[in-house]
Amino acid sequence: MQNEKINYIEMPASDLEGTKAFFPAAFGWGFEDFGPDYSAILNAGIDGGFFRSSVIMRPQQGSALVVLRSESLEASYQRVVEAGGKIEQETYSFPGGRRFHFTDPSGNEYAIWGDEL
Repeated sequence: MQNEKINYIEMPASDLEGTKAFFPAAFGWGFEDFGPDYSAILNAGIDGGFFRSSVIMRPQQGSALVVLRSESLEASYQRVVEAGGKIEQETYSFPGGRRFHFTDPSGNEYAIWGDEL
């Protein structure tokens, strides 16, 4: 255990069932339910979970932006679209790489970045 390091992240999900279908299809994550309103994520790179809530996670509204790392940004983009994610911001370059933003079935916003140019 790493003392006083980020260890767990909890995110809202108005469509918990859709969220639990989207992330395995797009990224191979798993879920473990703890009652009808909470599901822990498995194999996501950090421990965490989704709780049923009408709140939407958007950086424009003051929430943190969860950013995933990709070895192939184009492949990740395609999997997001095929799994039903909505592209919010097309791929763009920034110092150090490229990234795009998308929303999940609950409307939460995420980004994926890669360093290939």
